[in-house]
Amino acid sequence: MDIKLKRSLLALFFPNRCPVCGAIIGSMERFCISCTGKLTPYTGTSRPPHTKSFTACFVYDENIRPAIMLLKRGVCGNADYALGMYLAEKLRENGISDRIDLLIPVPMSRSGKAERGFNQSELICKVVGRELGIPTARSAAAKIRSTLPQKSLGRMSRRVNVRNAFSVRKPEIIAGKRVLIIDDICTTGSTISELAKVLSSSGASEVHAASCCRTQAGRKNNASL
Repeated sequence: MDIKLKRSLLALFFPNRCPVCGAIIGSMERFCISCTGKLTPYTGTSRPPHTKSFTACFVYDENIRPAIMLLKRGVCGNADYALGMYLAEKLRENGISDRIDLLIPVPMSRSGKAERGFNQSELICKVVGRELGIPTARSAAAKIRSTLPQKSLGRMSRRVNVRNAFSVRKPEIIAGKRVLIIDDICTTGSTISELAKVLSSSGASEVHAASCCRTQAGRKNNASL
């Protein structure tokens, strides 16, 4: 079913809401006008180690935090659509979408996914992939051990926390492919960097990365990556 028709029909029974303030908005809208005006575009140029490029849409701050928290609390709402569409547009604008063969969502542990009910990175990948026409390989990589919440750790401890946490289960899927790791938020880049290293060593020809939001240096936050 066409995405516009699907969202229009769903809005008849479940009104579309702004994932930041909860105001009712149009079926194809992402955020309300007021909240959209408060979002801060990310303009940084740094990238996590082991990645060819990094793309982010917004600075992670108090204005975008409610949308991210919806996903992390296991409530999808309109957050995956809003964030995914903005990310797809940014990837198209900076030319990265033309250099990608496959999307890889940052995997969660089985227990983490069961507790939340979904992997928010997979939901964002679904929106991005549909918009850009790029397939998603959800089962190519896996998180093979549980880790401590990254938000409770310092920069160096985050790196140690995710070391050897990921594995490529289906190397034949990524062999020779230009892959794009996608997550909701990036802080130090430790998680993305560790996954990128594993994907590269398993045969990916290029590893790019993207997140809907990224924190700025020196900004206090409750991010988890």
